[in-house]
Amino acid sequence: MPSLDSLDFFLLRLSTDFSSLFAIFFQAQGCVICLLLAFGWACAAYVRNREINRIKKSMRNGNNFAFLCQDINELEHSNQADLPRVTTIMPLKGFGEHNLHNWKTQLTSLYGGPQEFLLVVESTEDPAYPAVSRLISELQDSVDARIVVAGLSTTCSQKIHNQLVGVEKMHKDSKYVLFLDDDVRLHPGSIGALVREMEKNPAIFIQTGYPLDLPSGSLGSYCIYEYHMPCSMGFATGGQTFFLWGGCMMAIFLQMRAEDFRQDNCGVVSGLRDGGYSDDMTLAAIAGAHKKLITSPPVAVFPHPLASDLNLGRYWNYLRKQTFVLESYVTKVNQVMNRALFAVHCYLSWGFVAPYCMAMIHVAAALRCHVKGHSLEEMTNTSGGLTMVWLLATCTLVALFSMWNLTRIEVLLCNILSPEAPPLSLASYNWCKVFIAMLVDNFLYPISAIRSHFSQSINWSGIIYYLKDGKISKIERTPRRQDVAPVFTDLGGKHLYGKKGLPTKGSFLSSLSKSLLRWRQQKRTD
Repeated sequence: MPSLDSLDFFLLRLSTDFSSLFAIFFQAQGCVICLLLAFGWACAAYVRNREINRIKKSMRNGNNFAFLCQDINELEHSNQADLPRVTTIMPLKGFGEHNLHNWKTQLTSLYGGPQEFLLVVESTEDPAYPAVSRLISELQDSVDARIVVAGLSTTCSQKIHNQLVGVEKMHKDSKYVLFLDDDVRLHPGSIGALVREMEKNPAIFIQTGYPLDLPSGSLGSYCIYEYHMPCSMGFATGGQTFFLWGGCMMAIFLQMRAEDFRQDNCGVVSGLRDGGYSDDMTLAAIAGAHKKLITSPPVAVFPHPLASDLNLGRYWNYLRKQTFVLESYVTKVNQVMNRALFAVHCYLSWGFVAPYCMAMIHVAAALRCHVKGHSLEEMTNTSGGLTMVWLLATCTLVALFSMWNLTRIEVLLCNILSPEAPPLSLASYNWCKVFIAMLVDNFLYPISAIRSHFSQSINWSGIIYYLKDGKISKIERTPRRQDVAPVFTDLGGKHLYGKKGLPTKGSFLSSLSKSLLRWRQQKRTD
């Protein structure tokens, strides 16, 4: 009988220790976390799939425009003429590989009411400025769009500054304002769907949606996808939610016309302008404090293509920005909630990763015993651990299947809502990388959160923000240098400095718009 060497002894001792009641508790906890994730994704998939079935049923009943609205009579000219004016504000920064396509889907909306698009840049030196100028000149006959130069922010994040300048410049008769990030693709009927919900329920304060990440193949892009998937549960409610995503927010802003800024209703303007770092977290906190309603329609899921060269370094920068958000707050209650979210997220993240570390020890010990031919008694010491390994593996497969199913349904929903676009496919997703990304993301999250807590500063697209008492207290801008490589944002791979390609011509939406116009004219003639 071979004797135990130091490595075998070490592995068997660790495996035995990890078979104690205390260790089994943590391993069982990891299984419970997997099952809770699976349950949440299953509920989200049910909500999205219910909307798919509704649209398909409407199409079978003869409504070929069900991806735009439930009732085809809503497309009558008399109904479209009464739709409220919407101002869409798009804060831009840099220009990357997906921006042009994203902007086109946003500007060529099939919303039937009056609308304007304000594309807000920091300065004319931003690479987004010449690119979007050419795009607007191409679409000038069919789109009411203009560029607004906001200048540099001094009291809040540059994105919030751009948004508030856009609000000041918007049309005086606009009833709703829609904030859109430039890294998501909008469906033709998205604006109309948001407006219908707002008109249907005047109690709604803000509507929101959530992105469907399209990984490019790099591990960093899969980490982004995995980070967003648990969060997506809170947005797939089909109704009320407590969360906001800054990439898509529609609100009633009658009270925020330029002449009414001094009233500062609900503290929205001051909360954003005076030290605001995160637009969505700030507005969510204000909505909670004033008992305002936030909703997320089931159709508000938007394709979010990730950069082809999104590496782990850029993913880490993105994660730092996300954890840094929890250090900002508007009220004391908001501070307590952020601290609680900080603690719970960190505990659950490492509580998710720890069982897999223990499982690796159990498997390694069992393999060493089998290869070395150790005694049955020594093998028995690892049998309890292997039982937990099999249980964890089963729960992991259940969670991955549920994540796959939700992604499949959201891909199908996006294809239905954008019939003119090239269809999205689930075939490009690598589920081995998804599992690795789950471990990487949950391991790094607490490290990033702790660092954000102690540093109280973050570099966001070349701008360094410093927090004090939950608000931005100082802003520094890194000087632009000509002798270094271009700076990129985290997700889109956008050039913050330098030039990128020019816009291309043509859109499938133009032909769809013409067919819809012909249909309306035919109905009016009848």
